[in-house]
Amino acid sequence: MVTITTESQQIATQYIDDVFSKLKAHHSHEPEFLQAVKEIIYSLTPVFAKRPEYMQASLLERIVEPERVVKFRVSWVDESGKVQVNRGYRVQYSSAIGPYKGGLRFHPSVNESIIKFLGFEQIFKNSLTGQPIGGAKGGSDFDPKGKSDAEIMRFCQAFMTELHKYIGPDVDVPAGDIGVGAREIGFLFGQYNRIRGAYEAGVITGKLPRFGGSLARKEATGYGTVYFVQEMLKEIDMTFQDTNVIVSGSGNVSVYAIEKAQQLGAKVVACSDSNGYIFDPTGINLDTVKQIKEVEHGRIKEYVERHPGATYTDGCSGIWSIPCDIALPCATQNEIDEESAKVLVANGVKVIGEGANMPSTLQAIKVYFDNNILFAPAKAANAGGVAVSALEMSQNSMRHFWSFEEVDEKLHEIMKSIYKNSVDAAKEFGYEGNLLIGANIAGFLKVADAMVAQGVI
Repeated sequence: MVTITTESQQIATQYIDDVFSKLKAHHSHEPEFLQAVKEIIYSLTPVFAKRPEYMQASLLERIVEPERVVKFRVSWVDESGKVQVNRGYRVQYSSAIGPYKGGLRFHPSVNESIIKFLGFEQIFKNSLTGQPIGGAKGGSDFDPKGKSDAEIMRFCQAFMTELHKYIGPDVDVPAGDIGVGAREIGFLFGQYNRIRGAYEAGVITGKLPRFGGSLARKEATGYGTVYFVQEMLKEIDMTFQDTNVIVSGSGNVSVYAIEKAQQLGAKVVACSDSNGYIFDPTGINLDTVKQIKEVEHGRIKEYVERHPGATYTDGCSGIWSIPCDIALPCATQNEIDEESAKVLVANGVKVIGEGANMPSTLQAIKVYFDNNILFAPAKAANAGGVAVSALEMSQNSMRHFWSFEEVDEKLHEIMKSIYKNSVDAAKEFGYEGNLLIGANIAGFLKVADAMVAQGVI
């Protein structure tokens, strides 16, 4: 365990206060970004107290500012022949340990603040995987919902026509995120190859396996979240067997978190989409959810038409009022606030595993810790997706293709390693059992040491 003096702790705290104050002055209009930065940098206080050379190198000032922010116009033609205009973004945050790596999100809520928060978190998440990949994120305020395949194709082609200037297999490798699945990745990849006049498989991940993608990629984030929680449960001699589980969302992360939890013996009783949530006391029928969401691209409320014993409720926040042993928020940022966290605790929740990016507010996280709830923070628990994206990059580089079982085994080992490294870092710096601080420190140290070794960049 690291021994830190009171004086060095005070110096480090003052340093972080100064950096964050300046950041707030410049970015007061970016609340999600400031939330993500605050959650991470104050947990690094013992690191700066122990290693003052990081302060002398202005590491914090450097790491909170992205290396590059790209913002561009995306013009495309809808089915009526009218030109539509959206905003596109790519924030290339850190390349200290590898090429930029992070998903693309297509959703009306996308703005620079959200992309920056996601990109900042991605630095540490990618570092935790142990793979040589830096942090980035991108996307657009384009909404794929209600659009025809042809409209989505034209938008993706227009988006890639602008984005291709800034990416490449050894420069920046995007992937999917909310609103960007295999269909969108295919359109983006095809346009990139047409522009480049070459087949560069490693330029984007999340591709279908038949043209360079990895098996187990769509399952990876959901499976990885459950694998991480599985390691946590061992600490309290508990398993998923015979537990009641709530999983918010019904996209890839949620569907495959449900699948893996059910495989491990859990009864998943609720899931949701952006309109509302379903509750099935007998356990969610995953085949029905997959049919509705993956095949029919429908809404989750259609589930109750096929399973009359289930109920549907408009609005999403009520899902956290359902009693459960394990809650897996897998939908979007800030979906659990302080009030929802208190309701979960009152109803007996034992474990929170974050499958989405920053799904809990800072106030909700405080409720977890105040009540000794086992908490798996997003940057550790949902790193499975980017871990398998890195494995896809490896397969593309080797012109090789691993079986589903091989990729799943590698994913499982990566998640176990992330858990161990987070536990060890928390213990080393005096916060034993706090995986939030442990994950932040473990992810930061690798990037920080690389930045110091490479000089001022």
